[in-house]
Amino acid sequence: MKKEMKTVTIGTLGAGYAAYLHGRGYEKVSGVNVRLKTICDIKPELAERVMERFGYEQMTADYDEMLADPEIDVIDILTPPFNHVQMAIKAMRAGKDVICEKPLTGYFGQRGEQNVGKTTPKAHMYQEVLRVMDELKAVMEETGRKLLYAENFVYATPVQKAAEILRAKKSKILFMKGEESLKGSSSPVAGKWNGTGGGTLIRTGTHPLSGMLWLKQQEAKARGEVITVKSVFADCGRTTECLTEDEHRHIAARPEDVEDFGTIIVTFSDGTKCMTIASDTVLGGTKNYIEVYSNDSALMCNITPTDILNTYFLDEDGLEDVTISEMLPKKLGWNKAFVSDEVIRGYLGELQEFAEVIAYDGEPSSDFDLAYESMKVMYAAYQSAEEGRRIDF
Repeated sequence: MKKEMKTVTIGTLGAGYAAYLHGRGYEKVSGVNVRLKTICDIKPELAERVMERFGYEQMTADYDEMLADPEIDVIDILTPPFNHVQMAIKAMRAGKDVICEKPLTGYFGQRGEQNVGKTTPKAHMYQEVLRVMDELKAVMEETGRKLLYAENFVYATPVQKAAEILRAKKSKILFMKGEESLKGSSSPVAGKWNGTGGGTLIRTGTHPLSGMLWLKQQEAKARGEVITVKSVFADCGRTTECLTEDEHRHIAARPEDVEDFGTIIVTFSDGTKCMTIASDTVLGGTKNYIEVYSNDSALMCNITPTDILNTYFLDEDGLEDVTISEMLPKKLGWNKAFVSDEVIRGYLGELQEFAEVIAYDGEPSSDFDLAYESMKVMYAAYQSAEEGRRIDF
């Protein structure tokens, strides 16, 4: 007799770009019935588009109304990061588990405050971020609810394969290098600290940083070791300030009080290292990878671009609605096309696991502990860059 599949009922908060990434992932989940019940956004026109595209049963602009629905098992938070923690706390106190997009949180200043990145000491930001995360941790312990951290780099197929190899060989990772770089963001608030909680480091560098922190924990578990972050050293800057307006025309980055370039060097308690690179000044599409160098292997996790399909076009006729790649203005000439992007970049694996975790009361690979450690390292890095010194834990 065939076993009846369990159903997980989703309420999604936020109908922007991430709602489509998650929606395409939910469409492909197997072994668990995913019921997309409610999409919530203060802009009804956005909610309606997501509802029609993915088949949500209803839409609302009232978050409290969605939380009051006893059928909803989990709230998928896809809003800007400045309200992630408070929205998650409300959801947990309403008896819901939470899926939360990256970054978990950040420092955004007081309402209406300008030039936060130039006026507020990063050491103060670091302490405030820890305080906010500790508040969320206390609510998790009080309510017993789960936080599933939507860090797709953990679930990216090459990173998952690298983790499998590292566990099988019980390799000792000596050095990792990870990068997410592009030509800047199309978001109107990407250049403002009060809109994003930082610049390219937190907006894009969070991905490879979290992926490498997770891989180091996979090594630790396989070898029966306890490995922690010992110290952080970082450098940030606004490299585009030297450009004339004409020279700036191909780069979307418009930093006001945030960085458009940043690096973080993490030293682990076993003396090994990882380096994160993030830049808003890289033309040629989105560059995503993690390189892993161990005592007995070298693993190159190329996430984007890949070489699965190379395309060449002399015109763009008929390609208006065809996604070829990301952050390229034209589809002409040679291009490395995105193929099964939601799979390779980890969105399907992430949401497949999250659905199973909610349905069967499991534990996610990407959890609150990873989110906490990533934000702790990130804001220690901002403090390090501002003060020009290593931050020791």
